[in-house]
Amino acid sequence: MPYLYRAPGPQAHPVPKDARTTHSSGQSFEQLRQECLQRGTLFEDADFPASNSSLFYSERPQVPFVWKRPGEIVKNPEFILGGATRTDICQGELGDCWLLAAIASLTLNQKALARVIPQDQSFGPGYAGIFHFQFWQHSEWLDVVIDDRLPTFRDRLVFLHSADHNEFWSALLEKAYAKLNGSYEALKGGSAIEAMEDFTGGVAETFQMKEAPENFYEILEKALKRGSLLGCFIDTGSAAESEARTPFGLIKGHAYSVTGIDQVNFRGQRIELIRVRNPWGQVEWNGSWSDRSPDIPPWRSVSSRFTQQAALLLTGMAFKDFKAHFDKVEICNLTPDALEEDAVHKWEVTVHQGSWVRGSTAGGCRNFLDTFWTNPQIKLSLTEKDEGQEECSFLVALMQKDRRKLKRFGANVLTIGYAIYECPDKDEHLNKDFFRYHASRARSKTFINLREVSNRFKLPPGEYILIPSTFEPHQEADFCLRIFSEKKAITRDMDGNVDIDLPEPPKPTPPDQETEEELRFRALFEQVAGEDMEVTAEELEYVLNAVLRKKKDIKFKKLSLISCKNIISLMDTSGNGKLEFDEFKVFWDKLKQWINLFLRFDADKSGTMSTYELRTALKAAGFQLSSHLLQLIVLRYADEELQMDFDDFLNCLVRLENASRVFQALSTKNKEFIHLTINEVWPIQTLCSGTQPGPGRVQAP
Repeated sequence: MPYLYRAPGPQAHPVPKDARTTHSSGQSFEQLRQECLQRGTLFEDADFPASNSSLFYSERPQVPFVWKRPGEIVKNPEFILGGATRTDICQGELGDCWLLAAIASLTLNQKALARVIPQDQSFGPGYAGIFHFQFWQHSEWLDVVIDDRLPTFRDRLVFLHSADHNEFWSALLEKAYAKLNGSYEALKGGSAIEAMEDFTGGVAETFQMKEAPENFYEILEKALKRGSLLGCFIDTGSAAESEARTPFGLIKGHAYSVTGIDQVNFRGQRIELIRVRNPWGQVEWNGSWSDRSPDIPPWRSVSSRFTQQAALLLTGMAFKDFKAHFDKVEICNLTPDALEEDAVHKWEVTVHQGSWVRGSTAGGCRNFLDTFWTNPQIKLSLTEKDEGQEECSFLVALMQKDRRKLKRFGANVLTIGYAIYECPDKDEHLNKDFFRYHASRARSKTFINLREVSNRFKLPPGEYILIPSTFEPHQEADFCLRIFSEKKAITRDMDGNVDIDLPEPPKPTPPDQETEEELRFRALFEQVAGEDMEVTAEELEYVLNAVLRKKKDIKFKKLSLISCKNIISLMDTSGNGKLEFDEFKVFWDKLKQWINLFLRFDADKSGTMSTYELRTALKAAGFQLSSHLLQLIVLRYADEELQMDFDDFLNCLVRLENASRVFQALSTKNKEFIHLTINEVWPIQTLCSGTQPGPGRVQAP
């Protein structure tokens, strides 16, 4: 099963000190280092070996790379030389300028930098060939351990490196990030905001320059002052334009980091200036306020702290030119756990983890009404207005998980977004009819193929339903949904509840009061069962198929033997593995109800029903199930076309009722939990499933 179970409900936003160890050994960085020091060996990371598998997944190196430790490249390697700065970042042969732009922005915030690059490592005392870095992933901080073997060609680092050949922090950081994402190749192409979020746990906001507000300069100025990371780039109209140079020395599709903003007095005018950095560094802005501009003096001729910081690879330009030549600015705002202890106000944050699974919860956007309602639904309660306002401010950030890591398996970044609806006075998963007649109150500005989509909203206090989705239905991915609010907001997963409401089994009618139908069954039963009036699973299979073949309103091939075994497990009160006639009569009444239920959802009378209707069908049968259970049922019973025939539907209902009645019998004191010994587990597993689970097989309930 590609998606693992996660407990429903909001999660706390973790703090950095809780970074989880990720090495397969289960050992922390310090434990691994001490082990190497005691053995007198240098660490070799089996999780990310010094081999081609760590480099590329779709190609082979064009030249033979040699993996070397820094001490094998230079005589006096240093981890950080004179502080980690943006000039330590030089792009290599990998197309990951987006990552370099994010690292350059990271160096501007020393607290964030110290978190990503722990200070307990160097090439001095305690060196054991092992380093570690911390990254945020889907609301969790991870500690990523690597060895210091780096790919080289002719004793030169192939990928990211420092201008100082004996400084290695940036190359090792890139390696750790490559490990996090599966390979170096996985880092090809991307958006700087993605890495900025992974460095801070922040939340992204994107501004299209053509739609930027009038106070955009002030927005950028405040963002830099509060430690936010900023990037910018120029859109490309086609793949052919990628890396194309404009007449002003800028590179299309290339990620730049915004490293400074200020105003200077020049010839009696107040000039707004901005500084951007090109990690590639081979070309730079040559327009006004650049060193190459013929009509404006160089930066050094203007007295300003801002201009004094300008250096190699830094592009200074007038803010009006910046707006004219760049198309998009990305800001990574730091979250409440982040950095500024003296922040004016902190956001409240809740996190939901979920999955879009084909056939059960991958419903697509509102354009696909028949399946849209099956998407995960999160209830959002806004109870407190903003200070001095009549509405509640909040930000919703929807992130699809691990798409870069899954590239090697053919996964692409999906087109995602979300919609927000006013919640009716119901505490349940909303059905199709609700969305047929109600419009959304708010939604993401667009559905787009980015890792994360985030937008700010203001809505009156009240209860709302938030629905994250892909644009197209049937597309699978895991997601992380974060909700930031100025005041405390209450959120709840509407898909995590399990509620079983089964009627008591009816008592069998006395023989002298049997209906004409029951009398016909008795005659058939006597013919098959013999004098004991009990049938085995094989005999029950014959009886049911003989009767159901005569029903013209339902199409099906036949009931399977396994279904009949499960029926006996459910109805056999004596425990002899056979079904008595009175037990059969009770089941027949139940079966007629299930047949009518199946026919309700077999809309085209094909003999199958869509698994997207399963939630409603099961609820009508008395089973309100969580999304996780629905996903398991679909994986177990649906065909490749996401259809379920009557035999599978019957089998599913029988096993659900069997499991429910066993649970009810054992939960004498507690309605939600039972405690079982190993000797009790296997009989129940056999009873409720009808088959023993095979090795590695996921068992549905």
